[in-house]
Amino acid sequence: MNIAIGNDWQNWSGSVTAQPQLMSHPKHLEQLSTTIKTAPGPIRIAGTGHSFTPLVKSQGTILSLDYFSGLISHDNDKLQARIGAGTKIGALTKLLHSVGQALPNMGDIDKQAFGGGLGTATHGSGVTLGAYHTQLTAMQIVDGRGNVREFDRAAHSDVMDAMGASLGAFGAVTEVTIQNMANYRLRRRRWTEPVDGVLDQFEKRMSAHRSSEFYYIPFSGQALFLASDITEAPAGTRPPTEDDDALGTLRKLRTYLQRFPWLRRKLIGTAIARLPKEDYVGEWLNVYASERNVKFNEMEYHLPFEEGATVLRQIIRLLEEKFPHVYFPIEVRVVAPDSIWLSPFYKRASCSIAIHHDAREDPHPYFRAAEAIFRAHGGRPHWGKMHNLKAKDLSALYPRWADAMAVRRDMDPDNRFVSPYLADLLGIDL
Repeated sequence: MNIAIGNDWQNWSGSVTAQPQLMSHPKHLEQLSTTIKTAPGPIRIAGTGHSFTPLVKSQGTILSLDYFSGLISHDNDKLQARIGAGTKIGALTKLLHSVGQALPNMGDIDKQAFGGGLGTATHGSGVTLGAYHTQLTAMQIVDGRGNVREFDRAAHSDVMDAMGASLGAFGAVTEVTIQNMANYRLRRRRWTEPVDGVLDQFEKRMSAHRSSEFYYIPFSGQALFLASDITEAPAGTRPPTEDDDALGTLRKLRTYLQRFPWLRRKLIGTAIARLPKEDYVGEWLNVYASERNVKFNEMEYHLPFEEGATVLRQIIRLLEEKFPHVYFPIEVRVVAPDSIWLSPFYKRASCSIAIHHDAREDPHPYFRAAEAIFRAHGGRPHWGKMHNLKAKDLSALYPRWADAMAVRRDMDPDNRFVSPYLADLLGIDL
């Protein structure tokens, strides 16, 4: 969770801190509109602090939309729901399930505010499954002059495409209507196998299930593969999660065996290969997410799908040859293309590779070296995870960049939502 003590704020990992003049928690639209008009700028919007970039950082006002949450209405014929953008994803899943609706896909963390997940293009895994923003059919947003504006895909398709992944730079999104599906159950399987075999048939393996993803455990040679498919089978019991304990073990092996890489590789590889297989059925909301209590910082790049295996081989080699102190797994997922102008998945099927680093240690040397590989293969960075790109770099990666910036100027002509970080990121003169 984000932490606010007085006017101090920090994100979940502790990598971003801020001391704004004002921490604001408006309770309704009138208060929100007044705050946007009168509060010290720049105004930035905080969800639950699960981004690793300084998107929220401001010396002016940090705005919480916690009061703009909950299920506002739902249409069971269309399988659509109107929700407050401040609704936490974990709470949202229960609300939707109770009315017979389900998110088509989820990421592996459910602590974020749904609006924050939309704004940063948060996603799960599956070659036919898009990021959260692909569910958007309508939105209510308070613009930079405090005006309440309504948009829907039928009448305002370009504006919806421009603001689908908004970074909180277009205004304060307060309500959204999302396209869901009927409740379903998933069969989740997990097993280990040599990573080389997965990479040799990467495109086939990542397309074989509704949702396919895997983790590479450094110095193991093994992929921990997860596959999920919709099933009519009855729900069972989810096996207990031991991810935090496993990370603790990997850290100890890193610390004590860094001078003996052969022994480290042998011990980790043997332990991973002996992990028991998992195979269970659960309601959708009880399958996707898991607890993450060991704090880390993260970089994630989204690559053309066909580049995934090549890039992962290079990242593994980089980590094991030059950064042996890294012990966090590498996460590999796939995401369907979409039409959202600032989406990292715009018009291309993508392979997402996420690298992690202990929050107590400096991630920058490893992340900078990995970023050079990602960029050499056409990678687009996750908006909420560490990267070093600026507007000049980013505008070359997004064909509709200029169009998105034109919509942003219309929504926020006085740059009320533009912090110094956003100005550098988006190329805005303050």
